[in-house]
Amino acid sequence: MKQQVGRNTIIILFCLICFSSLIIKAGQLQLLDRRYAEIAQRTTLDKLTLYPSRGLIFDRNKELLVFNNPVYELKAIYNQVPEIDTSLFCSLLEIEEETFVENLNKDWSSRQFSKSTPFVFLSKIDPEVFSRFQEFLHEFPGFYPSIRNIRSYPHQNAAHMLGYMGEVDRKVLEDSIQYHLGDYIGKTGLEKTYEYLLRGKKGYKYVLKDNFGREVASLDQGSLDSFPESGFDLISTLDLELQKYGEELMQGKRGSIVAIEPKTGEILSWISSPNYDPNSLKLGNKRGENFKNLYQDTINKPFLDRAINAKYPPGSIFKPILSLIAFQEGVSKPSDYIPCNGYYQYKTFTYKCHEHTPTSNVKIALQHSCNSYFFDMVRDVVEMEGFDNPEIGLTTLNRYLSNFGLGRPLGIDHWNEGKGFVPTPAFYNKLYDDPHSRWKSTYIMSIGIGQGELELTTIQMANLAAILANKGHYYTPHLVKGFAESNQRIPDRFNVKREVGIDLEHFDPVWEGMRRTVQYGTGYLANVPGISILGKTGTSQNPFGKDHAVFFAFAPAEDPKIAIAVYVENAGFGGDLAAPIAGLMIEKYIKRAISPFMKNKEAIILAKNLL
Repeated sequence: MKQQVGRNTIIILFCLICFSSLIIKAGQLQLLDRRYAEIAQRTTLDKLTLYPSRGLIFDRNKELLVFNNPVYELKAIYNQVPEIDTSLFCSLLEIEEETFVENLNKDWSSRQFSKSTPFVFLSKIDPEVFSRFQEFLHEFPGFYPSIRNIRSYPHQNAAHMLGYMGEVDRKVLEDSIQYHLGDYIGKTGLEKTYEYLLRGKKGYKYVLKDNFGREVASLDQGSLDSFPESGFDLISTLDLELQKYGEELMQGKRGSIVAIEPKTGEILSWISSPNYDPNSLKLGNKRGENFKNLYQDTINKPFLDRAINAKYPPGSIFKPILSLIAFQEGVSKPSDYIPCNGYYQYKTFTYKCHEHTPTSNVKIALQHSCNSYFFDMVRDVVEMEGFDNPEIGLTTLNRYLSNFGLGRPLGIDHWNEGKGFVPTPAFYNKLYDDPHSRWKSTYIMSIGIGQGELELTTIQMANLAAILANKGHYYTPHLVKGFAESNQRIPDRFNVKREVGIDLEHFDPVWEGMRRTVQYGTGYLANVPGISILGKTGTSQNPFGKDHAVFFAFAPAEDPKIAIAVYVENAGFGGDLAAPIAGLMIEKYIKRAISPFMKNKEAIILAKNLL
């Protein structure tokens, strides 16, 4: 009897142990191990992403620059795909049968995919292709379309400024919870800078499904669903009509044009040539091929944004800036007379200059762009503490140039702005590392005429013209004018007035020299009847070929509305091509038309091909 009780006790204990083990395992599976919960969720509940409409982009006059076009994705549920006519299917979607097999068969051992839940079979289907496929959709059960938006462009202009879209990369996915695999993001230009405002906010829809993956109903009658929120519509500072005209003038040429509204810092045109049609990089099946062709064009380099990335010696447009600094420091006066016999002599070195009338003051020196005058002036600045102490003078010059926005990024609303280069005492100490002979002003005086080691970007040159127009201050150049939504403001830094530290009285003689330059000096081809233009030519020496042509200006003098810099590579003397291009751009902006007097200049420039 005792033996029977003992056996029953053992059996009961064994059952209790087994039952307890089952309970513990069930609890572990349901409460601790999320893998099974996720599997259950995939088979009973689907979270559908509702993509928002990305914000549109307009020019300053509300002309549409960027809009959204629908593009289709085709999703598939593997368990619901029967035997189909793959030949017809592939011909309709313009894909190979190998692509069909590869796209349909996933790594089912991966937690990323399930045979009973939808996955993207084919993305970026052009609307024309999909409309043809949709007529036969009923013949292909298990395939479901969804709509995404891609960027399209009604005009073939401003590609560098607008930027392009692309799929998020691994780094973005790791650093942000806003994006998921397959999402699109701004890669360059305004699309990248203002991504956080343009992208909008996703919505979500929760759908109950049966064990075959078929939709049954919305979860809780849609109470947990959320609607997507569209992105902000952006109004850019760009003047589309001026941009188009500038790009037309720069056809067949390498270089850049930047035009700024001096009173606000708003960028009116942003031209880098050669450029490309922004539609060539919109998301679609041909994007990869187009991107490759543009990238591999190492001769024209269409991806190089010459407006903000290319560094150039500014040439003689630097002379007005040097004059202001010399006057402010009191080392030179506007009335100084410096003789020039067609060259500047220092010991055994001779530096050429132009043949011109005597330079009895800075106005005439600027009019004729006298090199001798400004060699002497830069030496006065660098030698302010004596010939043997050039570091003090150069440090002072550097401080002013930084105030003018040189040697550093200006802080524009673009992700990839260059900073140019301004040589410092430390740079020259390293360059002329000779214990027996320290560098002197005579070693570096070429920077006085905008040559040597000094390098600027075109946007920095245009900003210098804006500073001259404002007589001593500027607003950080920017590409956003506002947003369609009135409660969204542009960044505060674009409303800050930035003084350069030059007294007002010093601008008058420089202005007069720039007026003379355009009226009857080296920049006379920029002259436009009825518009008072103040400007300065520059010829940037190029050791690898023909010199580069430079011109900057502002107009009208009585109330400046546009400041502009034009840089044309390998075009020779600045007054021959850069100056008339600037004159035409100024007239186009102010008068909104080209006068008969300027038509001949326009025809010559349009016919000029330097590529």
